[in-house]
Amino acid sequence: MRFESIASGSSGNCIYVGSETTHILVDVGISRKRTVEALKDLDLELRDIDGIFITHEHSDHINGLPMIAKKTDMPIYATSGTIWALKQMPKFKDIDPARFVPVQADGKITVKDLVIDPMKISHDAVQPVGYRIYYGKKKASICTDLGCYTDYTVECLKNSDLLLLESNHDVNMLQVGRYPYPLKKRILGDHGHLSNAMSGQLLSRVLNDHMKGIFLGHLSQENNLPELAFETVRVEILSSDSGYSPEELPIYVADRKRPSAPVEF
Repeated sequence: MRFESIASGSSGNCIYVGSETTHILVDVGISRKRTVEALKDLDLELRDIDGIFITHEHSDHINGLPMIAKKTDMPIYATSGTIWALKQMPKFKDIDPARFVPVQADGKITVKDLVIDPMKISHDAVQPVGYRIYYGKKKASICTDLGCYTDYTVECLKNSDLLLLESNHDVNMLQVGRYPYPLKKRILGDHGHLSNAMSGQLLSRVLNDHMKGIFLGHLSQENNLPELAFETVRVEILSSDSGYSPEELPIYVADRKRPSAPVEF
């Protein structure tokens, strides 16, 4: 199984997950050109992609979808609520409705030798989800754009071999920053985004001995710094009762513009 964060942040998100025979993208919030270039580095082309899984309809997760859909015939997977929201947008009016494949939380979808299991998340979108992706006994989890987490979230993310988890903002930077109050309130709310500290607290509850990669993703350009996210999460792990030391964990920060190094597991 192979994983690469192609782009992760408030300006665009795109993730590749695949096996030797199956290749999927989770979100395409960057341009078709950037997506194609990143796939080329993986020795892949757009025609190799077996499907695109959309987490929700916000622009930083779908900006590249209209052009990619125009140039390919791959299926587009999303919840029925997200599909409805996409169809309300003029830029999606030319996409054949048959291309959209509905998924639902905790309803597994099989794409060749991958099994994709959506999970509920708390975000201000119509029907957002994260995704757990299985290849045999291997598990990659993608969980961003959630304002809070519950025991359900923890159970969904347990036993992941690889995890991309939101670490969106530093609360102090957000509070003193230039965002207007309503936007700050939205981000800090239960349907907004996870802070660095909350990300570290959630991560501390799902750590295991077989994690091959932990990526902190969807960092705010205005209200966070990669070094701050990294250190805050490490402090939360150190102060938790997880039994793990940050030094022994493969923690990385997913870049907003550059693909991460591929992780194979």
